[in-house]
Amino acid sequence: MTQKRILVTAPVEEIVIELLEAHAPTVTSPSTDQKTLSGLLTGTIGIVARGEARITPELVEAAPDLKVVGRTGVGYDNVDVPALTRRSIPLIIAPVGGFSVAEGALGMLLCLVKNMRIMDAAVRSGNWDRRYDELVGDVAGHTFGIVGLGRIGSYLARLLQPFEVTVLGYDPYVDADRMAEIGVRKVSLKELLAQSDYVSLHMLLNDETRGMIDREAVAGMKRGAVLLNLARGGITDGLDTLADALDEGQLSYVGLDVFTTEPPDVSHRIFKNPRCLFAPHALGMSHLAMDRVGRSMANDMLAVLQGERPRHCVNPEVL
Repeated sequence: MTQKRILVTAPVEEIVIELLEAHAPTVTSPSTDQKTLSGLLTGTIGIVARGEARITPELVEAAPDLKVVGRTGVGYDNVDVPALTRRSIPLIIAPVGGFSVAEGALGMLLCLVKNMRIMDAAVRSGNWDRRYDELVGDVAGHTFGIVGLGRIGSYLARLLQPFEVTVLGYDPYVDADRMAEIGVRKVSLKELLAQSDYVSLHMLLNDETRGMIDREAVAGMKRGAVLLNLARGGITDGLDTLADALDEGQLSYVGLDVFTTEPPDVSHRIFKNPRCLFAPHALGMSHLAMDRVGRSMANDMLAVLQGERPRHCVNPEVL
């Protein structure tokens, strides 16, 4: 008889292993490619889908014992939810680490606007007088646009309150009164892009948002604006659009923690542009955030395996 186990597609925090192994042994896959994962499905009752692993219909059908899938975060565009739902398999998410992404967005903005890398390089090279040639910018006195006012966008809005900024928000699923409670004025996407000095993207990737920030949208942004994307790479229509906007002065800076293809092809010309700041889809992976995310996901997966109701489930109709 095959021993039941839980498959982890990429390394996770020790607390996740500790919690899950109270129910069944865990196996961490050496790779996230489909062939490797498919070879580990026999006896698998749960999958922790981390990293670039894709949970495809073929993978789901090849796992007859599968009872639950968990994601270490809130995004699940790499998981075929209908395939899970057809098998009555819950998809668990962990929407408890958004504060770290919001902090990352603010940190990325400050690094860009304050020219931190240029100033650091000037000191290291002995070019002290560079401070007269390269003045730093400000957050205060500007307009900040947040696209997506869920947990992350809302937390970012609260972080911005001491900065003396006007905060605009676009989210068709959040009403104006709710936005007003956190100091945000609700506007259309077109208005937000046209009026904002700084724009930060914080929505899920789906058919509605895929390619939302395309050439037309970027052309409608305030000239010289800063664009941050810490959501999903596919929300923009590609690196060419961003690189062209930087070259033309339509955007002054771009900060990216996410890419359409991860890891990205770093031979693209945008990676040579000093007015860009990049992170490897990691700004939400702080110590505290990953501890909270890991505990939340593992406990909800265990709830499913023990016949109890989880707190955060994408397809609750299967419960």
